[in-house]
This record gives sequence, structure tokens and C-alpha cells, in this order.
Amino acid sequence: MRLAIDVMLDYSIEGAADVLLLVEAAAMADQRLEVQDLRVYCPEPLRVVPGEEGIGQRTWARGEGAFMVEYKAVVAIDRAVSDLAGLAATPVRALPAEAVPYLLPSRYCESDHFEGFVEREFGGLEGGALAAALSAWVRANLDYASGASSGVTTALMTFADRRGVCRDYAHLLTALARAGGIPARCVSAYAPGVDPPDFHAVVELWLAGAWHLVDPTGMASCGDLARVAVGRDATDIAFMTVFGRATMNRQTVSVRRLDA
Repeated sequence: MRLAIDVMLDYSIEGAADVLLLVEAAAMADQRLEVQDLRVYCPEPLRVVPGEEGIGQRTWARGEGAFMVEYKAVVAIDRAVSDLAGLAATPVRALPAEAVPYLLPSRYCESDHFEGFVEREFGGLEGGALAAALSAWVRANLDYASGASSGVTTALMTFADRRGVCRDYAHLLTALARAGGIPARCVSAYAPGVDPPDFHAVVELWLAGAWHLVDPTGMASCGDLARVAVGRDATDIAFMTVFGRATMNRQTVSVRRLDA
């Protein structure tokens, strides 16, 4: 599978501010960058630093007034998709160091508040069987509704409202999985077929000794996703963080399959 990605961000920044961008697809074993071009129209040179867990990269820019970003890429994806339900659990005491932080609560994923719910509703399940059941529950019990949440919406709030966007689906599945003893991390990604077209948020779960992608919205196939970044929750994977005040003028994200 090959994806063509085209992103345009057009913002106005009040005064001057530092901007942290996270829009470039990550070069990984299962996704190869054939073409990549990032252009940031700003007054100072860019600075690049590694992303979380060494996945992808973050780009620092300095914005003042008009601030525009253009990103184009072609990504070749070669990823086997496992049957989630058949994957084995890893006892928490045997988890590798990289997975342990993703077993703990975070700002938007209050997993410690979901332990009773997971035990009551899914008791007796573990590993991939539990992961598959949790993912199915989130998909069946949430309504996708643009504008239903904001930048402060947490997994608990989404659980109560039973609606949200991809970020909210990802937060809730992440919190539920952690509550069930499965390390879970949020992933920003590009995916074809997402409606409305936008940056997409999915989840990776640690099962059978590896990370496995899951899209709790059901909009994208995990074999078609191009990861951008991973992290504890939306704090770590936001496509743009402005350390100041900014207004969005226009923003477009296009992801097309090049292989029919």
C-alpha cells in the first residue's frame, strides 16, 4: 500500500511564538518514506528533535503573524495485521521498559477510574480477547460527532457523554486497556477514508511482545495507516502546539491511496 499525503496549515500568530510541529510521517520498519517535503514559512531556521520513543521527529519553528506549513509525502506501507483476539497477554511484571509508562494513567486517560468498570463488564478476559472486546465496546457505544468535544475533554468525559471524535475514541480505548492491564499508547496517523479528512488518532496496544495498531472508530484499516507519532495521550501527539496565541485561517489534510 502506498499513500500520498498532502497537508496545508494556514494560521495567524498573535505577536511572536514558538511552534512545535508534529506532521511528518515516521520512517519505521513497516512504513517507508519514498518522498517527504516539509516547508514552513517563518522568519527563523527550523530545529528538528526526535519524537517520543524515537518514533518520527518534532520540528521547532518560530511564528510571527502569518504562519504557513506545507507537507507532502509518499509513504509505502508493508504491515501484517494480526487477529487481535488471538494475541497473548504479557504479565505486567514481565513488561519491557518501553511499555511500562503506557500502563499508567495520564492527563487525558484516567485509567485508574475505569478499573471497576473493566473488571465488572469484562472480567475473565485478558490479552487480545480483552483488547478486542474493549475496542468493540468503544465502537458500539460512542457516536462520532464533529465538534462534540474540545481540547480539554478526557476519557472520563467521553465515557459519560458517549460521543466524540477520533481523539476521544483513542483516549477512551487507551484508558480502558490500561485499566485492564494492557499497555496502550495514542498514535497520530494519516489514513485514507477518514471522514472528515483530518489528522487521525488511533491506538497501539502491547500484546504478544509487540505493539499492535487499533482504530477504535473503525474508519481506517490498520494496514493502511501511516504513523506520525506516539505518546501517552493527545498532549504528546498534537500536530501543532503553539506556545502563545494563534488563529486558524485554513487547514487541509488529504490522504490518497496510490495503489488501486
